[in-house]
Amino acid sequence: NLKGGCLDDITLLGYKTSVKENADYVDLLNPENTKAAYFVDFDILCPNKMDLPKKDSVWEVQGNNTLSTQTPVTIYWVNDHGIRFERTFTIDDNYLITVVNRVVNNSDDSICIQQKAFIQRNKPKTEGFFILHEGALGFLDNHLVERDYDKLADNKKEDITSKGGWIGFTDKYWLVALVPNQQANSTFTFTGKEGAEFSAAAKIEQKSIQPGEAVEQSINIFVGPKKLALLDGYEDSLKVKNFDLAIDFGWFYFLTKPLFQFLDIVNSFVGNFGIAILIMTLLSKLLLFPLANKSYRSMARMKTLTPKMDQLKKRYKDDPVKLQKEMMNLYKTEKVNPLSGCLPMLIQAPIFFCLYKVLFVSIEMRHAPFFGWIHDLSSQDPTTIFNLFGLIPFTPPSFLMIGIWPLLMGATMLWQQKLNPQPMDEAQAKMMMLMPIFFTYLLSSFPAGLVIYWTFSNILSIIQQKAIMEISKKKA
Repeated sequence: NLKGGCLDDITLLGYKTSVKENADYVDLLNPENTKAAYFVDFDILCPNKMDLPKKDSVWEVQGNNTLSTQTPVTIYWVNDHGIRFERTFTIDDNYLITVVNRVVNNSDDSICIQQKAFIQRNKPKTEGFFILHEGALGFLDNHLVERDYDKLADNKKEDITSKGGWIGFTDKYWLVALVPNQQANSTFTFTGKEGAEFSAAAKIEQKSIQPGEAVEQSINIFVGPKKLALLDGYEDSLKVKNFDLAIDFGWFYFLTKPLFQFLDIVNSFVGNFGIAILIMTLLSKLLLFPLANKSYRSMARMKTLTPKMDQLKKRYKDDPVKLQKEMMNLYKTEKVNPLSGCLPMLIQAPIFFCLYKVLFVSIEMRHAPFFGWIHDLSSQDPTTIFNLFGLIPFTPPSFLMIGIWPLLMGATMLWQQKLNPQPMDEAQAKMMMLMPIFFTYLLSSFPAGLVIYWTFSNILSIIQQKAIMEISKKKA
């Protein structure tokens, strides 16, 4: 925008707001006077008393007026003393804009100039549901700094001095960040006002300019999707630390990031993240086979003890304390563990939570299709039993969206449960029977990719468990 010389209108042509064919492209930056105001602006600070460009100053274009990867754009503004302010914008093949601010001192006096870049936005509608951070963040003074919008409004202003680093605003999938010279000291500032605008700024070291001389200072601005390979690439090329932390992989970062990288590699070969999830599920089952095998063998052994357990129940039906004691003695004698059935679920719990995080925060998973009716692995199954999966022209409320994949997951969970020994306590047995129904409803709102993983994992567990039980029967 020539008024103020700022960046305030950027649309991501590679991304749409939904999977619909006629969906709009994602507008990331918007002008200051709009409801969704979100822009990058620049201030020039000077202790000398002189006229400086302001946010309503109108700049002029020098030469080329179309910004592309091959053609930079330079704008300029000259004050009454002949001091010339130039701003050159260049863009790479992805989402990095480099801005070079050049000041030419055509006056008779020396001047001091300090450049400041800042990102300003109105408070957006967040969608993280406390699962990920949305708001201001930066890697400053070798620490990740996160400030949500409420905290920004409370603190009003916060300054952090750091050699290198980066600062910006993160949404679920998008990032706008300032990356100054990594070898220089900069002052980074978070500011906020309740119900008003929020900003993240980087102020570069002050420079003195003698008459007839010029000084250039540059800053890199990332405006785009939080693709891991992209952020890692800029981390190397710009020598900026921990740029990948803009993606909120959570507390299990050390597991979640490698899990995503594995899925991304498999996807590069098979061309489908859904198939990549199935392959990951199969490999994890093979990797954890020894532990699961031990658990299933113990459960199979428990099944063979059912006649003895029934005899004990009849013998001590009026003495529950004695029954419990005799049951424990039986388990000890036969060397079985009644809790062994919990082990497979406990083993896959970390994978489940890490995959959930990957599906929730990874831009690569956004709008990634599987087969059939699944057009977005990061969203819930769009079908529902309450309109017979689309046969009835009726759209149920969101809490009734129980699709085909959640129902398949519930069915496989029930089947797997039937293979396990029944709990002694009747109340506990009834509760266990309700678990598949509960999980079917609970997971119906989860990303389809996660439900597909759980369903396929159940199927593999059933095959493994039935095979082990058949072997145990033959041995018995």
